[in-house]
Amino acid sequence: MTDSANFFERVYAVVREIPEGRVTTYGAIAKAIGAPRSARMVGYAMNASHFDDSVPAHRVVNRLGMLSGKHHFDGTNLMQQLLENEGVIIKDNQVQNFNSLLWIPAVQF
Repeated sequence: MTDSANFFERVYAVVREIPEGRVTTYGAIAKAIGAPRSARMVGYAMNASHFDDSVPAHRVVNRLGMLSGKHHFDGTNLMQQLLENEGVIIKDNQVQNFNSLLWIPAVQF
């Protein structure tokens, strides 16, 4: 397995742990896998995950709670719709009550 494939799999392992109705950030995932300066690479992994339904990529937002990856989903508002189906309120492409919904993964991946 290449280094990037291994990195992506470590990212996906974290993302699969995000509880329904909660969100985390690219940076929090990067820290959890021991690559704290790799938030952008986590974003690349999320973009590449759309063929794997076991990876709930819609639960990953930027550090401000913005749906920064929404353009990589099929349909205009699919990311927002998936989050709203889980009870997350979105207004102007931003998670409302972000701090209370933010899930910080344990450093174990």
